[in-house]
Amino acid sequence: MEIKKDILWRVYLCFIGIVLLCIIVLGKATVIQRVQGDHWRNMGDSMHQKIVEINADRGTIFSEDGQMLSTSLPQFDIYMDFMADGLRDKNGKVYKENIDSFAAAMASYFKDKTAKEYRKEFDEAYKKGSRYYTLKKKLSFEDYKSLRQFPLVRLGKNKSGIIVEETSKRIAPFGLLANRTIGLSREYVNSDGKIKKMNVGLEMSYDSLLNGQNGQRVVRYISGGAVPVEGFQVEPENGRDIYTTIDVNMQDITETALLRMMMTCQGEYGTAIVMETKTGKIKAIANLGRNPNDTTYWENDNYALRVTEPGSTIKMVTFLAAMDKGSSKPSDLVEVGSAGRMQVGPRMVTDAERMPKPVMTIEECIAHSSNVGMSKVALKAFGKNPAEFGEYLHKFHMDTKSPIDLANVPRPRMAPLAADHGGLMNMLTMSFGYAVQVSPLQTLTLYNAVANNGVMVKPYLVNSIRNQGVVVKQMHPEVLLDPLCKPSTLKAAQESLRMTVTEGSAKKALQDLPFPVAGKTGTAHVADGNIKYGNNVYQASFVGYFPANNPQYTCIVVIRTHPGAAVHFGGLLAAPVFREIATKIYSMYVDRKTPKGYEGSKDSSTYFYAGSAKAVRNVLNILGIPYVDSTQSDQWVTMYANRFKPVVTGSTVKGNVMPNVQGMGLRDAISLLEKMGLRVRIQGSGKVAGQSILPGAAFTKGQAVILNLA
Repeated sequence: MEIKKDILWRVYLCFIGIVLLCIIVLGKATVIQRVQGDHWRNMGDSMHQKIVEINADRGTIFSEDGQMLSTSLPQFDIYMDFMADGLRDKNGKVYKENIDSFAAAMASYFKDKTAKEYRKEFDEAYKKGSRYYTLKKKLSFEDYKSLRQFPLVRLGKNKSGIIVEETSKRIAPFGLLANRTIGLSREYVNSDGKIKKMNVGLEMSYDSLLNGQNGQRVVRYISGGAVPVEGFQVEPENGRDIYTTIDVNMQDITETALLRMMMTCQGEYGTAIVMETKTGKIKAIANLGRNPNDTTYWENDNYALRVTEPGSTIKMVTFLAAMDKGSSKPSDLVEVGSAGRMQVGPRMVTDAERMPKPVMTIEECIAHSSNVGMSKVALKAFGKNPAEFGEYLHKFHMDTKSPIDLANVPRPRMAPLAADHGGLMNMLTMSFGYAVQVSPLQTLTLYNAVANNGVMVKPYLVNSIRNQGVVVKQMHPEVLLDPLCKPSTLKAAQESLRMTVTEGSAKKALQDLPFPVAGKTGTAHVADGNIKYGNNVYQASFVGYFPANNPQYTCIVVIRTHPGAAVHFGGLLAAPVFREIATKIYSMYVDRKTPKGYEGSKDSSTYFYAGSAKAVRNVLNILGIPYVDSTQSDQWVTMYANRFKPVVTGSTVKGNVMPNVQGMGLRDAISLLEKMGLRVRIQGSGKVAGQSILPGAAFTKGQAVILNLA
C-alpha cells in the first residue's frame, strides 16, 4: 500500500510539472505573439540574404567640342531607422543625447520647420518604432555633404539609423539649347505602380548605350541595416558617352535668331537646321513651339522631323526631274500670264504673287516661285505618265523617312500617282508643293546635295560613342546618292537658286550680304489636322547654302504662322532668320578676317607614353634618341612629341588624388595605383587608354578603379 501511494505521488508530481510547463510555454508564446510580435517579425524579415542591384551611371551627351549637353547629377533620399540598435541600446542613450542638437541642425539648415517641430516628429517616430522614416528627399550632393556633418548623423549609420539611397537626375546644362533633339530621360510611375521610362530624342535613340548595365551584390540584412557580403559582387558597367555633331555656338546663334522672329510674328512653331555641306553633320537644330498658356516658346516637339506640305521648296524636285529627263531646258520660255492664275491641264493653278513678266525662263520660274510655270514644266515632262514623277521623288529620297540617327522618325505621305486614282491632278499639285508631305530635314538634305555638287549625304547627329574617354565607335559621312542628276542639270539648279537671291523672291531679305548666298523661298497654305484652309494658317520657309561659290553650310528655316497672320511669306519670315544665322556663322567659322600665323610642318609621329621615369629615360638613352627633359622626377613621367623631339615631363602623384595613368603599360599602372590603395580592374588589352576615376579627382582607400586598355 505504501508503495502504491509513493508511485501515485510521483505521477501527480510529474503531471503537475507538465501542466506548469505547458502554462509557461503558452504564456511565453502569448507574450511573443501579442506583445513582442512586431519586434520579432521585423527581426525575422531582416535576418536573410538578398541580391540587390547596383545602378550603373547613365552616360553623358556632349557637343562636338566636348561640352555637356545632357548629364546626370546625383540625388540623395535620406531615411531614418528608429529601431536601429545604436538608437535603442542602453535605453536610448545615444538618441536622448543627440536628438535635440540634430533637430536644431535640421531646422537651421533647411529652414522649413522649427527645432521644436522636428523634435516632436522624431519623438513620435521613435515611439512608434518607424524603420523607414523619411527625413529628406532629392537632396543635392552639397546638401548631402552638409547633412553628414550634423550631430547624430556623423556617428555613422549603425548608431544614427540613417539610411541613404542615391538616385540621379538628368539635367541639360544649356537649358533650351537643342533640348528636344538631345532629348529627355525621366522615370514615372504608371497606373500599375511600375516605374517606366519616358525618353525622347537622342536619349531615346541611344538609351541602351547610355544606360549601361546594372551590377549586383549580395547583402545580408541584419537588425539596423544591410551589410554587403564580400566576394559576391558584380560591378556595374556604366553607360557610354555620346559625342554629337552639335556645335554649341552655332546652336545658340540658330536658336536665338529663330526665337527673335517667333516672338515678333507670334507664330505657332518654327524650326531651323544647319547642316555641314560636305559631311551631313547637323551642327544646329532648333525647334520652338508656342506655349498654349502664354506667349513664350519652348522646345516642345521636334518640328524638324514633322511632315507637312512644304510649298514652293518642292519645286526643286520638279526642276531637277524635268531637266534630268530632258523634256525641257533651263532657258526654255514658259507663259505664266499676268493674271496670277491659269488653267494647267485639268486644274486651275494660282500664283501667290503676280509674276514680273508674263513669259519667263524656267530658271526665272524657280527664282520668282511661279506655281503656274512649274506646273506647266511638270505637265510637259510627266503629263502622260504621272507615276514617273513619283520615281524621281523616290530617287531623291523624298518618299522615305529621313535616315537621321533618331528613333520614331515620321514617314512622308503623298497622294497616289496612278492614272486611275487622279494621278495627273495629284502630280500637278505636287509640282508646286501640295498633295505631298515631307519634313524640313528631308528638304534640307535635297538642297544640301545641290550645294554639294550633286552628292547627297546622310544627315547625322552623333559623331562618336565613347567609353570612359575611349572611342568605341566613330561615325563617318555616308553617301546616299551620287550623282544627284546630270552635271548640266545641277549647274542650272545652282544658278536658279542664286537668281532667287539676286533678283527673285528672296532678294529683299538677303540683298547686300558680304558673301554670296543661294536658296529658295516657300509659302504653303496649311490644311492639316484641325486646321483648314479657311483658318488662313501658312507655313513660311527658306532653304539655302553659303557661301554660294564654295558652300560650307546649308540651312533651312520653317515657320508656321498663327491664323490670319498678315505677314506669311517665306521671303519675309524665314529668309531674315536665315540671313542672321548665315551672317554670324560666316563671320565666326568661314571668313578668316585675321591672317593665320606661321605654322611649321606638323609632326606626324604623334604619340603619348607614360611610365616610370627611370624606364623611359633608359629606353631613350639605349636607342640614342635625343629628348627634352623638363622634369627632375625620379618617379612617374609622361612623354609626348613636340617639334619632332620627345619631351619628358613629370606626372603628379600625391595623397588621395587620382593620377593620370593614360599611356602607361599595365604593369606600371597597377603598381602605382595599388601602392596608393586602389583596387584595379582591367578591361581590354594594351596600354591604358581610359580610367573610370578621372585624373585629379579624390578617391578613398580601397575604392575600385577600372582601366580601359587599347
